Amino acid sequence: MTPERIERFKQVIRQRQLNLTVILEDVHDPHNIGAVMRSCESVGICEIYVLYTYTDHERFYLGHNSASSAKKWVTAHFHTDRDACFNAVKSKYEQILATHLDKQTVDLYDLDLSGSVALLFGNERNGVSEASLKYCDGNFAIPQMGMIKSLNVSVACAVTLYEALRQRMTKGHYEKSQLSETELNAMYEDYISR
Repeated sequence: MTPERIERFKQVIRQRQLNLTVILEDVHDPHNIGAVMRSCESVGICEIYVLYTYTDHERFYLGHNSASSAKKWVTAHFHTDRDACFNAVKSKYEQILATHLDKQTVDLYDLDLSGSVALLFGNERNGVSEASLKYCDGNFAIPQMGMIKSLNVSVACAVTLYEALRQRMTKGHYEKSQLSETELNAMYEDYISR
């Protein structure tokens, strides 16, 4: 392995955002999940949660082309039980925010996404379910000026994640690692073995 490649690994690991994740609920198109994983990897997210309430585990798969190498660097936790999924998320992240329109919805650009947060995105047809909203601490919407008032789930996720990245860069989150030296070394060993 070249010295440049080693340094790239170390730089990427130092910038991992351990307190930011995405939850996808019943997203039908595996290519959308793959595209979300690419966006997650690009902002330093290590893991996502994929909840399927309508199918069994054998059908879980990711879009080959859209996920490409992101599958190698982002762990996808698949769940069929809503309680188990949200309990797992809540054990690691302080709040869950959903893309959902109601009276309490906040504009994306008014959110503070620099803390410990999981971002919930619903499926292409129905959005986030009422059952999953019960686990959430708030709702947000991406401002849109056109006639169509929704974005593809992978696009909505990318827009949101890049707002999180902007806020985190402003606060210096990518300059100082969230990992201890021991954790940095363990992740480095894991990455070079992949």
